[in-house]
Amino acid sequence: THPKVEEAFELMRGGRMDRREFVRVAALLGMGATTAYAMAGLKSPAHAASMMPFVADDPAAKKGGVLRVSMQVQKMEDPATYSWVQMSNQTRHTTEYIAMTGVDNITRPMLAEKWEASPDLKTWTITIRQGVMWHTGEELTAEHVKWNFERWMDPKTASSNIGLSTFASMVEEVDKGEKDKDGKPVKTKQMIAGSLETPDKYTLVLKLSKPVLSVPEDLYNYPTTILHPSFKPPFANNAIGTGPFMLAELKVGEKCVLKRITKTTDGKDFKYWGGEVYLDEIQYFNYETENQLTAVAAGDVDACYEFDSSQLEFAKTVADSEIVTARTAQTSVVRMQVDQKPFDNKDVRKAFAMAIDNEAVKNLTYPVGGDVAQNHHVAPIHPEYFELPALKRDVEGAKALLKAAGVENLEMTVDVGNTEGPWQQAMCEAMRDQVKDAGIKLNVNVMPASKYWEIWDKTAFGATSWTHRPLGTMVLSLAYRSGVPWNESHYKNPDFDAALNDAEATLDVAARKAKMEKVQKILQDDAVFVQVVWRPIFALSKKTIHGFPGHPTQYHQFNKVWVG
Repeated sequence: THPKVEEAFELMRGGRMDRREFVRVAALLGMGATTAYAMAGLKSPAHAASMMPFVADDPAAKKGGVLRVSMQVQKMEDPATYSWVQMSNQTRHTTEYIAMTGVDNITRPMLAEKWEASPDLKTWTITIRQGVMWHTGEELTAEHVKWNFERWMDPKTASSNIGLSTFASMVEEVDKGEKDKDGKPVKTKQMIAGSLETPDKYTLVLKLSKPVLSVPEDLYNYPTTILHPSFKPPFANNAIGTGPFMLAELKVGEKCVLKRITKTTDGKDFKYWGGEVYLDEIQYFNYETENQLTAVAAGDVDACYEFDSSQLEFAKTVADSEIVTARTAQTSVVRMQVDQKPFDNKDVRKAFAMAIDNEAVKNLTYPVGGDVAQNHHVAPIHPEYFELPALKRDVEGAKALLKAAGVENLEMTVDVGNTEGPWQQAMCEAMRDQVKDAGIKLNVNVMPASKYWEIWDKTAFGATSWTHRPLGTMVLSLAYRSGVPWNESHYKNPDFDAALNDAEATLDVAARKAKMEKVQKILQDDAVFVQVVWRPIFALSKKTIHGFPGHPTQYHQFNKVWVG
């Protein structure tokens, strides 16, 4: 076993790591999930095999049938630059991932057969499954995977993956030989030479500049799907993958149809590596969040992507259906671009945050389930979460900060697209009513979800949804590390980056929690955003649909779903 697994086992025995966190760590370091569960003294979920990502086949499962799901149907341009889960769900059954994190938060090999990490966690050797077939009839190789990794780290691609810890440790800043408007050198990030090696057809070696534990988890982040090297955007016109389905039809804002693939493009029988798949078709029909549940109730679809807590009582009345729910790290942040006026003044940002009662706004907008958030984007369900003192509203303190900043009567406008439902608008309106007491006039600009998708990283002040990630450090790396593509707030703090690096490299959960106090406090004190809720997810499926998964990320993986 990896020495870090032995270390984790001793931490578990000493009470410094819980059993489920031990299983997660052991699986990340290459141990089979079944073995890790046994070492922890826990019962393993029913998976097909210890090194397979899918649940075991249901003996009663029947082949055939169509699954109809209500969800926003979005454009499919380049999976490496996807910024919404819905478009990744439309893609997920056509192209696949190196690893897959299950509903139990355990990461298992997918297109990989296994992985191994060096004792210092800087060298990772990934073994690609043999016999995985592309839709073209070719076999998947390590070179194909390497091409994807290189593409993600190419600044021309502009993929958010470069912000993940794995890829952040394989890139360096280089001078572009250009000057910005202030005469300063323009720098960009590019891959460090020698970071990737393919010693043979099925082996890919990652050489990192710093220790990273979360490599396998990073490889199930939704923009890390593996594309065929012939790929040219848009994906909708060139949807080649290794998955059991092919894209048959896409009408943005209307429907997306996926059909089981039986023949390769060169006329061979297609053999899927992942075992039995039961559905003949997956059909997504476009409904905004507030209407997805109604579509199930009307019989127009079999399941919905989501509904919010205000519809929970209605969901309970829908006949012959089941509510699927999960506690999550899903959230919405009302964030400010710190290099744009008036948000370039930290006192203004702090005043806005201080004028808001996070718990009160959460209870108004998401009264059922969920957790109160504390403006640092690390959730109570994250294993490294450090519980800071609860934030308290301070209207007089907010007024004093605004007076010191010379903006006692401040007016500003927040953009909100209700991309996850009308609760986001209600959240902003509740904030509007509270900050008024501090002398801030907040206008709420409600726009269509599709419009907000176009400007979410450009608007100076916006309410943006972020999906669940298994680690708080993962989302912090994606959203707030200096210079990464998804840093929508333009936040740049070397002390934060260094503290985050330190926490990420720490295996001992108790020690990592202690280090996260500094990480979370820096972000909270810099008042980059206001975040009031960690929301649960609710979905509904008909009882005729078996195995419909309730994943906290809302990632759809329907390989073992069947219609009865």
